[in-house]
Amino acid sequence: MKLRYERKYLVPNNRLNELRNAIKPFVRPDIYAGTTDNHPQYTVRSIYFDSAHRHAVFEKIEGLRDRKKLRIRGYDKLKEDSLVFTEIKRKISNRICKNRAPFLYKNIANVLETGNYEPFLLKNTQQTRDDAARFLYNQKRFHMEPVNLIVYNREPYHGKFCSDTRITFDKDIRSRIYPQIHELYDDVDFVYPWAGHFIMEIKYYDAPMPSWAKSIVWEFDLKAEALSKYVEGVLCHPLVY
Repeated sequence: MKLRYERKYLVPNNRLNELRNAIKPFVRPDIYAGTTDNHPQYTVRSIYFDSAHRHAVFEKIEGLRDRKKLRIRGYDKLKEDSLVFTEIKRKISNRICKNRAPFLYKNIANVLETGNYEPFLLKNTQQTRDDAARFLYNQKRFHMEPVNLIVYNREPYHGKFCSDTRITFDKDIRSRIYPQIHELYDDVDFVYPWAGHFIMEIKYYDAPMPSWAKSIVWEFDLKAEALSKYVEGVLCHPLVY
């Protein structure tokens, strides 16, 4: 299980072009992303699960060093063969890892309801079987339900000198509470937790942060923050918890 560092920065939208220009000598566009307005981009869609007592929310608020979130993640627009992943995102001290298993979206509701995942698992390896089983165990054991749909447009780049380094700009971050699984691809009834801002994330595996990325953070006077799209989306809807 490979652990990575993630540093997040909340940035006003009017600084986006400045940051694009600053990182340009050091990065290349993600080759798997489409293109929007001449920039790489895809849409990320996640339904987050939580217990009735909102353990994931309060663990974040209380700043627990080790915690986890469960989500179903898909991308872009709905298609017949749309792929989704069961994911557990874990924070272990100051590093991040994920347990991830792929399914067709049209099968995921049945998998979650019955717990019968092996016939529908697209990449059937020991690792993905373990990851799917771990997700379903947590979902059932802690009676976790869909709480928040988070959608945003991601502009992704990889480092030229180390492809494991990534910088992403997450834009138009939006939230909708109490989604159903069949609403993952809906685009209505959103609120915007950070209106007028985007989140820049710098992701890397080996400390320290690459020097060019650190220089850009200093140049733009950015402060790393413990930003959680799920939690901030929940706090926009006080009746959720």
